[in-house]
Amino acid sequence: MKTITINPVTRVEGHAKITIKLNDEGLVEKASLHVLQFRGFEKFCQGRPYTEMPGLTARTCGICPVSHLISSSKAADNLLAVSIPRTGANLRRIVNLAQIAQSHALNFFYLSAPDLLLGFDSDPSKRNVFGALESHSEIVKAGIGIRSFGQRIIERIGGGKRIHPIAIVPGGMRKPLDPQVRADILAELPIHLKAAVKTLGWFKKSLSQYREEARVFANYPTLFLGLVGENGEIEHYDGKVRVIDHTGKIVADKLEPSDYQQYIGESVEEDSYLKSPYYKPLGYPKGAYRVGPLARLNIADKLGTPIAEEEFAEFKQIERGPVLSSFYYHYARLIEIIYAFEKIDELLNDEDILSPHIRARAEPSRYEGVGMSEAPRGTLLHHYKIDKNGLIEWVNMIIASGHNNLAMNHGVEQAAKRFVDGNHITEGALNRVEAVIRAFDPCLSCSTHALGKMPLRIELYDHGGVLIDEKSR
Repeated sequence: MKTITINPVTRVEGHAKITIKLNDEGLVEKASLHVLQFRGFEKFCQGRPYTEMPGLTARTCGICPVSHLISSSKAADNLLAVSIPRTGANLRRIVNLAQIAQSHALNFFYLSAPDLLLGFDSDPSKRNVFGALESHSEIVKAGIGIRSFGQRIIERIGGGKRIHPIAIVPGGMRKPLDPQVRADILAELPIHLKAAVKTLGWFKKSLSQYREEARVFANYPTLFLGLVGENGEIEHYDGKVRVIDHTGKIVADKLEPSDYQQYIGESVEEDSYLKSPYYKPLGYPKGAYRVGPLARLNIADKLGTPIAEEEFAEFKQIERGPVLSSFYYHYARLIEIIYAFEKIDELLNDEDILSPHIRARAEPSRYEGVGMSEAPRGTLLHHYKIDKNGLIEWVNMIIASGHNNLAMNHGVEQAAKRFVDGNHITEGALNRVEAVIRAFDPCLSCSTHALGKMPLRIELYDHGGVLIDEKSR
C-alpha cells in the first residue's frame, strides 16, 4: 500500500499533516488529519490563582486570545457566583464580535481566497495572499481593511492591545467605554460593512465554479451544535446549547453549558493530539457534530440585524434542511462578518454602553465554574475547579476546532477519494484536500489534548537530514 503525506498542511493556524493511503490500484482507501503539536495548558495552569486564568489561557494562541478571555472570564464569573452588569456584558459582546469579524477576515481573505480567486489548480508559488493581492487588489484590500478594523476595536475597548487584550476580567471589564472611542468606531464602521456586503455579493456569484468542491468538502450528515438566545436567535456571547440533526430536527435544546459533561463526551485518536468530542447520547463516533459559522447558521432561527437577516434567508435556500457541505463555511463566515458589524453598531448606539457600572466584585462562592461562548471557529468551553484559597486544582478546555475533528477527517477522505488519483497525482488535487481543512478554519494550537497514554514519536536525523533512527510509543 502506498502512502501520500501532505506535511505540513499549509495556510492554517498550527501544525498538522494529512496522510492518504492508496491501494494497489492507486485508489484512495483512507485519509486522515494528524495534529502534531501539544500544548498542555490544562496541566500547567494547575496551582495558579483563578484570577490569572483569563490572561494565562489567552496565551494558548495568538489568533483567538479574545475568545479564551471571554470563556475564561465567564468561568471565573461562575466561580464568583455573580451576574456582571449589563454594560460590562455588552462591552464583552462587542469585543467578541470584533474578534469574530477580524478572524473570519483572516481565514477568508488571507488563507482561503487565494484558492477561490486564483483557482485550486493555479501556480502554487503565486497561490497566496500576495498573488491574490496582485490580481484582485480591490477584494483583498477590503479584507485587509476589515481585519484591521476588527483588531482596532479590540485594541481600543480591550485595553490597548490587539493581541492578548487585558480589559476583560472576572466580574466584567476593567474600564468604561470612552465616548470618543465609540464615536470613532461608529464613524468608520459603515465603510467595512459595505466592503463585507460587496465581498459576499462577489462570492455568491462565483459559487457555480465550485460545485465539485461543494459536493465533497465534508458534505455528509452530522449533528450541528452551538449556542442560541432565548428566542432561538444566533448568540455568540451567552445563551443555551442547541443540537440539531442533518434534517434540521432539534435533538436537544436549552441545554445548560454547565451540564456539558452530560451531553458532550471526549475521545482521542492514537495518531493525533486533537480531541474528538462527540454528542454523548449517540456515542462515539456516531455522535459526530460540527460547530462554527456553518453550524450557527444551521441551528439559529434568525439573526436579527437587517442585512444579515436578508442574507440568512437566502443562505437557507441552498438546501431544504441544514446546509451540509462544509465548503459553505466560507459563505456563513461572510454573513457573520456582516452580522458582527451590524450588531456592534446596535450595541454602541445603546446609551447605556457609556455607563461606568461595568464590573461586579466578589470573592469566590463556588469551587467549580464553567464558561461557554462562541469563538470564530465554534463553541468554546472552559471548566475550572479551585481550592479554598482560589488556586486552580483542575482544568478542562474543549476548543472549537476539536469539535470539528471527526468532520474534518471525514472531509479529507471524501475529497481525497474524489480528486486524488494514485496513478496521476497532481498538486491541485492535493491542494483541494488541504482546502477542506481551510474551510473549517481550525486553530490547532488551542485545541490539542491527550487522554491516557500520550502518543509520542521521535525521529533522529544526521547532519545531512537523513533519518537514522526513530522511536514511538
